[in-house]
Order: sequence, then structure tokens, then C-alpha cells
Amino acid sequence: MSDDAAIRNVVARLAILADDGDLEEYVGLFADDALWEMPGAAIQGRENLLAGAIERRAAGTVGPGSNTRHVITTQAVAVDGDEAVSDAYWQFWANTATEPSIALFGTYRDRLVRTDGGWKLAHRTISYG
Repeated sequence: MSDDAAIRNVVARLAILADDGDLEEYVGLFADDALWEMPGAAIQGRENLLAGAIERRAAGTVGPGSNTRHVITTQAVAVDGDEAVSDAYWQFWANTATEPSIALFGTYRDRLVRTDGGWKLAHRTISYG
């Protein structure tokens, strides 16, 4: 598989697993010291990313039974050796079982690194709009 395809798969798997999947697999797609930033919040490290994902699922805002979906649309990937940048538009859909509507949308700016275990997300910056 090409680096481009592998990186696109990491971004897609993160979205799928956030909605309905194994959270250990989800955090396994991040580098050990990964940084996840969005307006008003920043989380660093796999343990903290896992705790945040568990908290969001417990609150019912995402995950099984929440009727939400993360959708990745337009994406551009640039690879430079063992590092890469992926820019993508995202949509967060709510009420997918009854009256689907876009609740949020924005951009992901992801920096990924090649590891012995494949490409891992090292830094995600989330912006709205």
C-alpha cells in the first residue's frame, strides 16, 4: 500500500472507530505523545486520549448508540520521508437514525509520523467552520 493510501486509512479509521469501534484500536492509531487540539481543549498522550474518548462515550455524545457519525470529505496528503501532513474537511452528523443533520463541520490538520507499527497520528489540530 502506498504511503498516501496508508495515511488516508489512518484518518478514516480514526473517524470510524470514534463512532463505533474498539477504543484501544482507536488510540493505537496515535503516536505515544500525540497532541489533539481543538478550540478550548487540548489532550496529549495516548492515555489521556483514551480517557477523553471514554468520557465522550459515557456522556453519549459519540460512540455506539449516539446516532452520530464523523465524515471525512476532501483530503490532501503530502508525504516527506517519515513525516506527512494531511488536510481534510470533516462533518459531524447527529440524529443519523431519525433526522440526519450536520451538527458541526470544519478542518483537520494532521501531522503523521512513520513508525515500526505504520503511520501514526502525531498532532491533530481541529478547527470549526
